[in-house]
Amino acid sequence: MAINSKIEWTETTWNPVTGCGKISSGCSNCYAERMAYRLFCMGVARYKNGFDVTLQPDIIELPKSWKKPRIIFVNSMSDLFHKNVPTSYIRKVFQTMNECPQHVFQILTKRSERMLQVSSKLNWTQNIWMGVTVENNNYTSRINDLIATPAYIKFLSIEPLIGPINNLKLKGISWVIVGGESGPNARPIERKWVTDIRDLCIKKNVPFFFKQWGGINKKKNGRELDNRTWNEMPQA
Repeated sequence: MAINSKIEWTETTWNPVTGCGKISSGCSNCYAERMAYRLFCMGVARYKNGFDVTLQPDIIELPKSWKKPRIIFVNSMSDLFHKNVPTSYIRKVFQTMNECPQHVFQILTKRSERMLQVSSKLNWTQNIWMGVTVENNNYTSRINDLIATPAYIKFLSIEPLIGPINNLKLKGISWVIVGGESGPNARPIERKWVTDIRDLCIKKNVPFFFKQWGGINKKKNGRELDNRTWNEMPQA
């Protein structure tokens, strides 16, 4: 699917904010943090602050220059709803998305409380997909916050999946992504954790996307589950 992104479930990344901070178990081995410090060491100007939250207003209207429709992951290197991102700035990001109906924008957050708090101040056009990360049973409350937003497409990123998730709520959910953790300190994933979620998605008729098994060598471990690749997505 990728145009210039290696993330399997999107085409392009757009980072009007860079930098973040750890708030839950899934953050322990953050790929974005590793990448940010690598770019900092390379002298890349946008990462002169390392992984500190940094607004990038000069590219806030960048998607307007992309005429061909794209699926765009918003802030792959940050979290739009971080406390250090002003609501006024979030509104500007949303305005760009509102004015680019040719694109689909995928937003993902672990800060679901802030997302819900400001959601009524935002214009949720149909091309904006809103998701929350749920890495294990401890963070399923984020799903309730997501359901309470006006987003048309609501999705779950269950990545990195670092524990079983029981009684997963899928009512009102349009899409589920599952993936194992990757990188030098990757925590193990169990097949049953994945198949339980996959089977529930099938039962509830929710599109299921299996991103990867992960591990130290994620390419070698691949992304097949039961001899097939699961690339299901919601209707744009």
